[in-house]
Amino acid sequence: MHELGIADSIVKTVLKEMEQRKLKHLQAVGVRVGVLTDVVPEALEFSFQAITNGTPLSSARLKIEQVPLRAKCRACGKEAEIEQFLFVCPHCENRDLEIIQGDELHIDYIETSDPEVGHG
Repeated sequence: MHELGIADSIVKTVLKEMEQRKLKHLQAVGVRVGVLTDVVPEALEFSFQAITNGTPLSSARLKIEQVPLRAKCRACGKEAEIEQFLFVCPHCENRDLEIIQGDELHIDYIETSDPEVGHG
């Protein structure tokens, strides 16, 4: 279950950001997860909750946005969502595709209830 390692990386990154911004209360962490990452959202949520217990993130929710697979055909230049991992352009049936979305895995945002902190 690689979701535990991913959750651990998310927590470490967010805790570091909280420290840098002097944040005390975090409400949510938003992550974008592409379908090609093979991450199971429920397993990632469970892992996040398990390792944040007793930390400043214990009350924060993990908000996961699943990102579909999209590609651009190098032959006809059109973009399309690729379904069922059939790496074929739905417009011209060419197989020379450039993945433009669906392989990402990153923290998109954090939500806090803390007042704005000046960066002077």
